[in-house]
Amino acid sequence: MLYLKSYIILFTDTASIRLTVKSFIKTGINEFRELDLQPVVVMLSVAILQTISWYFTSRGFFAQNLAGYFDDYQSARYAQFIYWFAGDFISLFLLPVLIIRFILRGKLSEFGFRAGDYRTGIKFTGVSLLVMGIIIWFVSANSQFLKVYPHLEFARDSLIIFLLYELGILLYMFSWEFMWRGFTLFGLYPKFGLYAVFIQMIPFVILHNGKPALETFSSVLGGIVLGYMSLKLGSFIYAVIIHFGVMLFIDMFSALRYTKTELGTGFEALYNIIFK
Repeated sequence: MLYLKSYIILFTDTASIRLTVKSFIKTGINEFRELDLQPVVVMLSVAILQTISWYFTSRGFFAQNLAGYFDDYQSARYAQFIYWFAGDFISLFLLPVLIIRFILRGKLSEFGFRAGDYRTGIKFTGVSLLVMGIIIWFVSANSQFLKVYPHLEFARDSLIIFLLYELGILLYMFSWEFMWRGFTLFGLYPKFGLYAVFIQMIPFVILHNGKPALETFSSVLGGIVLGYMSLKLGSFIYAVIIHFGVMLFIDMFSALRYTKTELGTGFEALYNIIFK
């Protein structure tokens, strides 16, 4: 009798648990159905595509899985960067474009892929690059930057390699900025308004972890400024130009300082790295 009573209680509790789980799932499905499609698709896509980028189209993936197929280190390094630039162009630009076109049924212009307010954009971009160029000249005197930039060490010794490398960086920055200041920012703005500026800033900063600390902390302000600017100008293109310009200054000053062993910040140091 005691065993029967225990069985009845267990059966009753199990049935109650099943009912609770079923109700929970049904309620969840109904609540998720009420969500707006676009912000859900954008946030899920960002999570998945950035994970693909991190694990499968990164330089680290190439180094661990593909570098061994090359006979010498230099060839492997060149291939590594080509793989990185091409891979992230696919994961951060082409795939979001397909999502916009075939899932969201939207237009690229709705996600910042247009000229926007080009008159203001050109002025803002010019002033920003001038200011950032001056700042980077002083910041690049930090030995941390010389150890990190350019990422492709052979770009320090050859102008042709440097220019080809920077073309790759331009392609990467175009893809990067489209993901954050295009797809994410404009995709979330209709639902979240200006909060979208701060939302896209968070992963932008996280992805700077591991770089020089000064660069990582500055990406907080940089992410906010680039995001707000892109919204106001109606385009992510100016963020591409500014971000690429910043990277070009960092790589150029770091390469010149490295080859000329010059860490000064005065006019004499500038003269030395350019003319000596």
